[in-house]
Amino acid sequence: MGLSNRAIIIDGKNHLLGRLASIVAKKLLQGDKVVVLRAEEIVISGNFHRSKLKYMSFLRKRCNINPARGAFHYRAPGKIFWRTVRGMLPHKTNRGNEALKNLRAYEGVPAKYQKTKSLHAPSASRFRLQPRRKFCVVGRLSHEVGWQFQDVVAKLEAKRKVKGAAYFEQKKKMDKLAVQAKKNAAPKIAQYQKIIEALGYN
Repeated sequence: MGLSNRAIIIDGKNHLLGRLASIVAKKLLQGDKVVVLRAEEIVISGNFHRSKLKYMSFLRKRCNINPARGAFHYRAPGKIFWRTVRGMLPHKTNRGNEALKNLRAYEGVPAKYQKTKSLHAPSASRFRLQPRRKFCVVGRLSHEVGWQFQDVVAKLEAKRKVKGAAYFEQKKKMDKLAVQAKKNAAPKIAQYQKIIEALGYN
């Protein structure tokens, strides 16, 4: 089932993983649909080495009877964020399962979201960390544990930013021309309004 245009779109860059996941989980339980972009730019507090050791320990967890049954260890940043949110939802109940279906997390920015406005969650911002506090990004951690598309996403993001910058410059020029056109037309509009008032038309 696809998401409608009414979904809450959040840019994950410079957001703390746990804090953003808790905000998203609450929105999902309220019935909202949430899309998280640039999941590879989400931040984990603490230095990179500590985060990697914790994830490598997680990778060793499995079912002794049949490892194919689980646990399933996701490497992609979007899936890591999805699993973090899942842990904050009662996903084994009908309500929690339906809420989880309304979440989408992407690496980079897909084409259909490139011209839509994304939101920022100040309470989950990386800049709320104490000064000099170390942190790492999920994309680097994912790359270290087996995610193979870091370079691909980086190239696509570079192309998107160049295209977006050109679009923004063109938009500024068009806005400037529109303002100038209104100024040029203002005297004529005022003249026509005086004529209309003189003729008695309201």
